[in-house]
Amino acid sequence: MSRIVLLGVAVACLLGGPVASRSARAEEESLRLPTAETVLKTLRKEHPRLIGLPEDEVRLKRMLRTDPKAQAIYAAVKREADAMLTAAPIEHKLVGPRLLTQSRRCLDRVVTLATVYRIEGDRKYADRAIREMLTAASFKDWNPSHFLDTAEMTNALAIGYDWLYDVLTPEQRETIRKAIVEKGLLEARKIYEKKSWWTQTAYNWNQVCNGGIGNGALAIADEEPELAAYILDQALHSIPKAMATYAPDGAWDEGPGYWNYATRYTVYFLAGLTTALGTDFGLSDMEGFDHAGDFRIQLVGPTKLSFNFADGHEGTGSAACMFWLARRFDNPVYAWHEREYLAGKTAWHLWWYDPRGNGFGDMPADCWFKRAGIVLLRSGWGDDDTFVGFKGGSNAVNHSHLEAGMFVLDMIGERWIFDLGSDNYNLPAYFGSKRWTYYRLGTIGQNTLVIGGENQNPKGKGEIVAFHAGTDGSSAVIDLSSAYPNAKKVQRGIRVFDRTGDVLVQDEVLDTQGREIVWQVHTKATVLLDGNGAMLTRDGKKLYARIFAPADARFVTLPCTPPEPQNQNRGVTKLGIRIENPGESVQIAVGFSARPIPSKTVRLQPLADWPKE
Repeated sequence: MSRIVLLGVAVACLLGGPVASRSARAEEESLRLPTAETVLKTLRKEHPRLIGLPEDEVRLKRMLRTDPKAQAIYAAVKREADAMLTAAPIEHKLVGPRLLTQSRRCLDRVVTLATVYRIEGDRKYADRAIREMLTAASFKDWNPSHFLDTAEMTNALAIGYDWLYDVLTPEQRETIRKAIVEKGLLEARKIYEKKSWWTQTAYNWNQVCNGGIGNGALAIADEEPELAAYILDQALHSIPKAMATYAPDGAWDEGPGYWNYATRYTVYFLAGLTTALGTDFGLSDMEGFDHAGDFRIQLVGPTKLSFNFADGHEGTGSAACMFWLARRFDNPVYAWHEREYLAGKTAWHLWWYDPRGNGFGDMPADCWFKRAGIVLLRSGWGDDDTFVGFKGGSNAVNHSHLEAGMFVLDMIGERWIFDLGSDNYNLPAYFGSKRWTYYRLGTIGQNTLVIGGENQNPKGKGEIVAFHAGTDGSSAVIDLSSAYPNAKKVQRGIRVFDRTGDVLVQDEVLDTQGREIVWQVHTKATVLLDGNGAMLTRDGKKLYARIFAPADARFVTLPCTPPEPQNQNRGVTKLGIRIENPGESVQIAVGFSARPIPSKTVRLQPLADWPKE
C-alpha cells in the first residue's frame, strides 16, 4: 500500500505530569499571544458569542430543510431533549473523588436543550436548561479538588448563559454569572497563581481545564473584564504546552479516547475564542494540529472499532470536533469519516456539521506515527480487509499501560485479537502505587510478551526500527529491549500480506537467562486448540492461527480472570504459548489467516532483514 512516515520528536507525558519539551516551548514562543491588557480589545459585546453565533443558527435552520443526514441528527437530538424535559436535575454526587459524571450531564443537557430551543423557539426547552444551570449554581462547589469537574461545569454554564442570555431574567443571570465566577474562575485563578501541575502539563487535563475555564471567562468578559482578562491570559499561555504534543503528525499519546477528550476541549476553546474575539491567536496553526483528525481515522479498523491502547475502550464514540477540524483545515475526509462512523448524534454535530467528503481520499492505508510510536497496517480500506494496530512508544506516558509490543487484529470483518482497555478508575491507587498490579494495566493483560512473569519496565519504550509499505504488503519492527530489563534484546515484527490479508507476528528474544517467555493474545472468539494450531470462531466466521517457531511449541489457553473487584474479563480467552526453558536465542513466529494454515516448515526471515523503507 502507499505509505506515510510521520516524523517527530518525543514528548514524554509522565504520570506525575510532564512539562513542556524544548520544542513545545519554542512553538509557544512563536505564537503571537495577547497580554491581559489587550486580550479583550476585540470582544464581541452581544450574546450569543460562544461557538453558536446567530449567523450559525440561520445556517443550521437552512441546512435542516435540505440535508437528510443533518435532519436525522436533529431528530435524535430532539428526542434526547424531550427525554431531558422530565429527567431529574443533576445532583452534587461524587463517584470516588469525581463530580465529573454530573458536570458532563449538565453540559450535555444544557447544550442539547438550548440547541433545540434556538431551532424551534419553544420556551420549555430553554426553561429546562435554565433549571439545570440554576441547580448547578446552587451546589456548594464544583469539586475543585478534581478540577476537570470544575472546568466542565464552568463550560456548561458558560454556554447556557451565553446562548440563553436573552431569555434569562436579571436574577437568573446574576445567579449563573456569580456561580461561573466564584465556583469556576476564582478557583482557577488560585491554580494559575500557583502554576499548579495541570497548567504546565502536556496532556488532556491541560486542554480540558483551560478550555472550560477559558469559555467561562469569554461568557462573562464584558461584565467581569479584569478577571476574564487574567483567566484568558493564563489559559492562552498554558494550552500551547499541551497542543505541542500534536506535533508533528496529530498523534496523541494517551490513546483514542483521550485524543477525543483533549481535542474536543481544544476545539471548544478555539471555537469560543474565534467567535468571541475574532481570532484564536494562531493556536490552531500549531504544528500537527491540522493532522489531528488523521490520528482518529487511522486508529479505526474496518470493524469500526478503535486501536484502544492505554486507558481506552475499543468503541469509537462520536467526535463532533472532526466536523470543526474539517472546516478549519478544509479536509472533507474528516467530515465524511465522522458522518460514516457516527456512533452518537449530539448537538455539536449540528453546529459544526459539514456535508462534504465521500471516502478516504488519498489517505495512506499504512501509517507510522513516529513520535507516539504507533503503527497501523492494512491490506486495504475495505470492510473485510486486514487491519493491525501495533504499539510502540513509551510506557511512561499518561494513562499508559505496560503494553509495548501490543497489537490488535481485524480480519474478515471481525476483531479477533483485542485490547482489554481500562479498568475501574476507582480501584484503590489505580493511578498510584497499585497501578501495575491490576491485570488490565500490567503486562500480563496485554497482547505482548511476558518474560519471567514480570511486568515491563514502566519507563521502558518500544522503538520502531523498521517500517515498510509497498505493493506486496506492509510491515514494522519494534525494538522492545528497554521494556524488558530481564532480557538482552527483544524485538517484535508484524507483517500484513496484501494479496491474502494474512498476518505474521514474529518475535526475537535474546538471553533471558532461562526465564520463561509467554506469548499471549486476548480474544472474544471461541478457541479450539490443535497442537501448534488454533481455530478461532466468532459470528460464524473462522480465523486460523499456526505456530511456525519454535518447532516444538504448542498453543495453550491461559487464565485471565483477576481477583475481584477488578473486571472479571467474562467471555475472554487468553491464547498463549509458553516457552519454559528458553535457550540463549528464541524466535517465536505465529501466522494468522482466514484460511486453514498447513502445518509445515516455513522459512522465516530474520527481523534484521525485514524491509526498512
